[in-house]
Amino acid sequence: MSQIRSGPTPERTSALQRFLALIEKGGNALPHPATLFFLFAAAIVVVSDIAARMGLEVVHPKSGDTVRPFSLLSLQGLHRILTETVTNFTGFAPLGTVLVALLGIGVAESSGLIGATMRSLVMAAPRKLLTPVVVFAGVMSNVGSEIGYVLLVPLAAQIFMAAGRHPVLGLSAAFAGVSGGYSANLLLGTVDPLLAGLTQEAARMTDASFELSPACNYYFMVASTFVITLVGWWVAERLVAPRLGDWRSADGSAATSQELRALTPDERRGMRFALLTLAMITAVLLWGTVPAHGFLRDAKTHELLKSPFMSGIVTLIFVTGLLLGLAYGIGARTIRKDSDLIDGMAKSMKTLGGYLVLVFFAAQFVAYFNWTNLGTIVAVRGAEFLRDSGFVGSPLLVMFILLTAFLNLFMGSAAAKWAIMAPVFVPMFSLLGYDPALTQCAYRVGDSCTNIISPMMSYFALIIAFYQTYDKQAGLGSLVATMLPYSLIFLAVWTAFFVLWISMGLPLGPT
Repeated sequence: MSQIRSGPTPERTSALQRFLALIEKGGNALPHPATLFFLFAAAIVVVSDIAARMGLEVVHPKSGDTVRPFSLLSLQGLHRILTETVTNFTGFAPLGTVLVALLGIGVAESSGLIGATMRSLVMAAPRKLLTPVVVFAGVMSNVGSEIGYVLLVPLAAQIFMAAGRHPVLGLSAAFAGVSGGYSANLLLGTVDPLLAGLTQEAARMTDASFELSPACNYYFMVASTFVITLVGWWVAERLVAPRLGDWRSADGSAATSQELRALTPDERRGMRFALLTLAMITAVLLWGTVPAHGFLRDAKTHELLKSPFMSGIVTLIFVTGLLLGLAYGIGARTIRKDSDLIDGMAKSMKTLGGYLVLVFFAAQFVAYFNWTNLGTIVAVRGAEFLRDSGFVGSPLLVMFILLTAFLNLFMGSAAAKWAIMAPVFVPMFSLLGYDPALTQCAYRVGDSCTNIISPMMSYFALIIAFYQTYDKQAGLGSLVATMLPYSLIFLAVWTAFFVLWISMGLPLGPT
């Protein structure tokens, strides 16, 4: 434990903090994040036309089709901008997730359930273990898809603030676990069969009978869960916390753990009601998922990974938050009529004004970038570069991880990126003697680490909005400067761990 808490020398810490301060200052000197996304979108329009006039093109490794830039300055591009602006916004994946989930969470918060739960957790848990618990919870939340971004990240900030620590430290630790440790987990998630299916299809280009299990990287990802937790803990405490300093609220007062008070009799009764409701919800979910023919499994295949349960996580968050908040409110007497319930939902929506503006422009930027094919062109050109680099052995795999991490800054979707890269690298590495599961595992390491500093990551705008809850002056630079230490050290340590794992001949997963 003492090694986790031991830090760098003051000289090194000072140099690092100056570097991060420079990044934050430079980033925050840029316009408001919403304005920045507008400028990005405008730049994409111009760059797409330049790329189209230059005649850039690549051959898609999967389909064999020639991919060319699509100019948004063309008549067709103008028409698409005019007709799809609304659907770009309303169809932006994180938007609906956030709105629906927060309706239920709003009830849980307004009733007092979240506050009472946080106070109980903070008073019960050793303060020094809050950080690793939050990072670990972030990694584990990936099995529930968006739940980590929507629920855990803001909740971690509030828990840290209640414990007298800087809320952004809790936010950053949770975000690092949720997004930076995206591929690690103790359980299989939806990403496992998705990536394995693409890998298997690519591997059949050289072996038509090749089969790959969705659990092909399971052992490595289980071990990675603890590596990411420990590394995230160390980065948060030794690099991020000193930079953030002590937390002070908007009125200048410092938060201290002494502000916590014991639960009142009404609050304890509310907690009992909520726990009983949670037990009943859990029993229903187990009834629907554990039996082989459970009603929450896929009706045809009876699978769990591709089931209404997994795809309906956001709805379950809404229902669970609503029922738990209602149960607590009745027990604690904070909800006495239906209008109290509706007011709780409305209150949560009122906090999203700035986020909605930010998402509108972020959605346009992401849509424009996808329309132009520039992400595909960058990915294919990067793959060609690595193919022609001449590297072999561990250096080749390390270069592949670094390339993936770089491309992740331009194309956020793990599946879309792998759909492009797998047909190039899986057959190529197979011919060099590397198992497709190994290639996929290397990809997952690189794909995870730069999520937390990539504006192309779907929930990046949401995290900025959460950050601004505690620092109204925060911008893109603040978030990047806070998360950069996690990203770089995750990339270095996870890559080294991957190289060590394969050099020891350890299996990546069940064969």
